[in-house]
Amino acid sequence: MKRVWPVLLLSCFFGIAIGCGSGGGKNDPVLALSSQEALEQGRQLLEEEKFFKARRFLSHAFEVAPNTAGGREALLLVADTFYHQGGEANFIQAEAKYRDYLNRFPTSDRAAYVQFQLGSCLAQRTRRADRDQRATAKALLAFQEVLRLYPTTEYAAQARDEIRAVRSQLAEHELGVGKFYINYGLYSAAITRLAGLLEDYPDYTGRDQAYFFLGKAFEKAGVVTNALENYGKLSQEYPDSPLVKKIPNLDDEVIAAAKKAAEVAAAKKAAEEKESKESPESEDPVDTEDGE
Repeated sequence: MKRVWPVLLLSCFFGIAIGCGSGGGKNDPVLALSSQEALEQGRQLLEEEKFFKARRFLSHAFEVAPNTAGGREALLLVADTFYHQGGEANFIQAEAKYRDYLNRFPTSDRAAYVQFQLGSCLAQRTRRADRDQRATAKALLAFQEVLRLYPTTEYAAQARDEIRAVRSQLAEHELGVGKFYINYGLYSAAITRLAGLLEDYPDYTGRDQAYFFLGKAFEKAGVVTNALENYGKLSQEYPDSPLVKKIPNLDDEVIAAAKKAAEVAAAKKAAEEKESKESPESEDPVDTEDGE
């Protein structure tokens, strides 16, 4: 008798599990709706900002009739639910859905909107200049595609505004990296970053900061002539910048010390290069056949 109870319990357990597995999906009221009915309810839920519930109806509307006008709209609205819900994970999901839409329906009359939304998803993922900017760089490309593919649409003007904002953020990131390198004594790396900023982002509104810190990097590196050149550009092009008052007074003694430091650094580098050339280079062994 003791052995019978465990068998009965297991039988009941598996019976319940099988019953739930076979009947649960069929009882879902969403599955009983037509594509159009699910689309209408999904639209209403989206307007009410009930994004999770809306996705259930809209996903069903698309799956039932993927190649109809209603199915296409449903797929696009699924992407919109992720976008409007917000948060990095949802922006990633929205980007994937928008790309899916463009892949399926590249000639759709909503293609310009979808391309713009792609850029928006990427831009929203990184709104701080001190973070990794790979998504921001991709956003720039996505917005540029709006201008290239859909220049006469209403989204072209919006894309131009977003391009300015994205480029400003990328420039701000370069400035932050340059300042970081200065703080850690990596003056050559700082010079490369800041000079690149001035060349690549002529429309950046913080160019006065770039001139100032590039001058500072050159000053710290002992390249006084270049330091004075950038400080001069700062004072000439941005006379009202508060950074003008922070330009150091490089008197003859300071300049002489900086030049001496540069000469010492150059001599050290030359000595290292000479030592490297004179050191015997290891040669790769040459394989030979036996007997040769």
